[in-house]
Amino acid sequence: MLSDFDYELPESQIAQMPADKRENSKMMVLNREKLSIEHKHFFDIIDYIDSNSILVLNNTKVIPARLYGVKDTGAKIEVLLLEAQQTQDNKTCWSCLIKPSKRIKPDTIITICDELQIKPIKKLEDDGEWLVEIIHNGNLFDILHKVGNIPLPPYIERKLQSEELKQFDKNRYQTVYAQDEGSVAAPTAGLHFTKEILKKLEDKGVEIAYVTLNVGLGTFRPVKCENILEHKMHSETFEITEDTANKINKAKAQGKKLIAVGTTTVRTLETAYKKYGCIKACHDNSELFIYPPYEFKVVDNLITNFHLPKSTLLMLVSALAGKDFIFRAYDEAIKNNYRFFSYGDCMYIS
Repeated sequence: MLSDFDYELPESQIAQMPADKRENSKMMVLNREKLSIEHKHFFDIIDYIDSNSILVLNNTKVIPARLYGVKDTGAKIEVLLLEAQQTQDNKTCWSCLIKPSKRIKPDTIITICDELQIKPIKKLEDDGEWLVEIIHNGNLFDILHKVGNIPLPPYIERKLQSEELKQFDKNRYQTVYAQDEGSVAAPTAGLHFTKEILKKLEDKGVEIAYVTLNVGLGTFRPVKCENILEHKMHSETFEITEDTANKINKAKAQGKKLIAVGTTTVRTLETAYKKYGCIKACHDNSELFIYPPYEFKVVDNLITNFHLPKSTLLMLVSALAGKDFIFRAYDEAIKNNYRFFSYGDCMYIS
């Protein structure tokens, strides 16, 4: 039941800014066999991952998808681009959230800047979600990088956004290994990594591989039905390359532990295995909802942040480590003043 995954969190422990340095975040280490908890920092991760491991990370890149514009009446409108979609007549449109949605009708023109306009086509099923045509003069992503804002989650409250702070978020709300643009939220477990830590792990003999899952709003949308079996996950696109598939299959055949960085990586790998019976090169979609007592086929260990109450992400980590153990860890994290959610601290489930 949904209420089984609820907990009380003091507002003061919702991280509004990241740690001074990526690797200085606190890290709680959970040992599932011993049911033990240790308190460390992320730079200690090198001591916990040995050469008999393969580390898999999600290299998606966050696009500056939050746009501010006006209608012809002068009314201010906020648009959050979600995902590019191909229509039946082969046009590329986008699904997006528009606020305030009530002021919008099909064919209303929302002007973002001289080079970019948004034309709503039809309202979609979800609250405030629209299918829109993007009218742009020039490369869309170049324009977005000029006028768009990084779409921070709503619990990170920025009432006054200085240019300096916008630039800070463009850097820190992005992993150091981000490559493929397409996400509207960062795979936040990866935010703690530095290039130096990745190099130290490689020097230690740890294999490193990358997948791409474009993080959509569905990952963070709250579960609304008390019976969690009635919840439907939003579809998110992912890609596994031939090189990554070969690395993972070889590592698993050699008995190496697979350490996933983030729940998006978990869902990518477990979806691929469920569909194909192995990890294979593919470009596909994941709607996989992982909750106890799910049996993991690929992932052994997990690096992850602390997740929202009643979220699908909290259910996923509960499936891996056991619900009672996770809730004991969360209780200890609150008592020890850990920082929660996207810009917060992390845990390593071993």
